[in-house]
Amino acid sequence: MILTPYSQLQATGIHKSFGSVQVLNGIDFSMDTNDAIGIVGPNGAGKSTLLSVLSGAQAPTSGQITLNNKDITRIPARERAKQGLVRTHQIPKPFSGITVFENVFVAAIHSATSSRETAYDIALESIKLCGMLPLANREADSIGLLDRKRLELARALATQPKLLFLDEIGGGLTDAEALQLVDTILTLRERGIGIVWIEHIVHILLRVVKTLICMDSGQIIAQGHPDDVMSNKQVMKAYMGGTDHAVGE
Repeated sequence: MILTPYSQLQATGIHKSFGSVQVLNGIDFSMDTNDAIGIVGPNGAGKSTLLSVLSGAQAPTSGQITLNNKDITRIPARERAKQGLVRTHQIPKPFSGITVFENVFVAAIHSATSSRETAYDIALESIKLCGMLPLANREADSIGLLDRKRLELARALATQPKLLFLDEIGGGLTDAEALQLVDTILTLRERGIGIVWIEHIVHILLRVVKTLICMDSGQIIAQGHPDDVMSNKQVMKAYMGGTDHAVGE
C-alpha cells in the first residue's frame, strides 16, 4: 500500500463576509496528513463556508492560508486540487450521460497525472477501493444515492488527494448506509490521507475522527478530543439554545 506524501495546511485569521453578513470571524485552523478532524455545529455556523475557503472555492475576505509553508490564499480550487486539497459536496452531481468508470477517469485525467495510461490505472484503483467495480459500466445517472456518494468519494480519490474535505457525505443516508461509507473513509485514512469531515450524523463521524471542532456564529467555540467537545457546556448551548439549532451545514 502506497502512503500519501506528508502535507500540512495552515489557516490564520480567516474572515469571510457576504456584504454586511460576516460568516467566518477570525478562524485559525491547521491540519496535516496525519489528522482526521470532524466539524460540527448548528445550522449557519459557517462550516461549509470554511471548507469552501480552505479548498479554494471561495476567497477569504482577510486572512492567510498556507500549504507546506507556501501561501495559497488566492490560488483557485482547481490549482489547489492539483496540490492535493480536494473537496466533496453534500449533493453528488456526477457527469451525465457517461459511465461510473468514465466519471472517475475524467477526475483522474484532470488531476496532476501525466498520462492517460496512469489515469486509467488510478481510476480503476479508486473504483475498486470505493466498492464500485460491479457498477463501473453503469451510467452514473442510473445509480442510487449511496452509490452516488461512493462515486463522489471515488472521483475525489482519483485526484490523488493529500487532504480531503468531506461536506456531509452521509447526508440523506440511513445509518446502515452511512456505516458502509465509514469503512471506505477509514481505508483512505490508512493510506495517509488527511480528513476533514462535516457531518450531521455525529455518531458516524466519531467512528473516524480523532479531533472534533464545534463552530457557532462563524467561530470555533471548542476543539479537542470528541468526548470533551461533545460534553462542553458552550457546545451544548449552541445546539440547544435556540429553536433553529440542530446539527447541519
